[in-house]
Amino acid sequence: MDIRVLEYFLAVAREQTISGAAQALHMTQPPLSKQLKELEEELGKQLLIRGARRVTLTREGMLLRERAQQIVELMEKTRAEVSASGQDMAGDVYLGGGESEGMRIVAQAVRQIRREHPQVRFHFFSGDAYDVTERLDRGLIDFGTLIEPVDLSKYDSIRLPRPDIWGLLARKDDPLAQKKAVTPEDLLGLPLILSRQQAGENGLAGWLGYSAEKLQTAATGNLVNTPRLLVEEGVGYALTLDELAPVGPDSPLCFLPLEPRLESWMHLVWKKYQVFSPAAELLLQTLRQNAKEPAQSPESGEEE
Repeated sequence: MDIRVLEYFLAVAREQTISGAAQALHMTQPPLSKQLKELEEELGKQLLIRGARRVTLTREGMLLRERAQQIVELMEKTRAEVSASGQDMAGDVYLGGGESEGMRIVAQAVRQIRREHPQVRFHFFSGDAYDVTERLDRGLIDFGTLIEPVDLSKYDSIRLPRPDIWGLLARKDDPLAQKKAVTPEDLLGLPLILSRQQAGENGLAGWLGYSAEKLQTAATGNLVNTPRLLVEEGVGYALTLDELAPVGPDSPLCFLPLEPRLESWMHLVWKKYQVFSPAAELLLQTLRQNAKEPAQSPESGEEE
């Protein structure tokens, strides 16, 4: 299977017409149609349903589109890494992670590197632990940042120096907002908006002191923006990390920390035996050094 043909197929899937894809690829329609037909013959499956005005993907075509995107991304990433080898520091670094204030140390390391090596580019993918580890395992990103609870046995990792604090995002006009903190008993009966990780791995069980099945789940999500909107609209209360949603004077929301205090540490992870590009190696070295700064945390910089 030729990588060039996969790029042709992705163009057709994106444009939804063979003529539009041919124009985007700067080629004529007959050879493009021939390549697609040969791809279907090679796989023994119909990939496209050719209609009068547009083409649509079959179930097998949708599967190929997903895999082809991953293959093309990996090819482009590999090409960039090899091209950058032996040159002045340049290239691309790919990172995935959740949206957390703990990412600030990564942002500081990026600033540090860019000041000395402006040809290094950084590409961030936002997602929860499931999204990040999937892309990491497939080689589509160099590093992931994962928030506890998380299984680190598959990866090499360093713990970043700032823990995140868990709490409840609520409306300021809610009676609960009069409290300074939220206890496990306060959560009983509340319609809660949880992350997929919390819902799937029962991450709050130890703190609650009772079965998480007693909690009422109103919705789940993987990032903070939609849960924030749900809270604003009165759907429920979001269990989330501090400093993710705006809670200033102009915001209708407030953040109530959990009591007893519940913290989660963030870990930078990468595949075992990973061979890094020079730019990715530089980021790892910079983060290792920054994580050991004593002013950040007396326990920081430990490698798991």
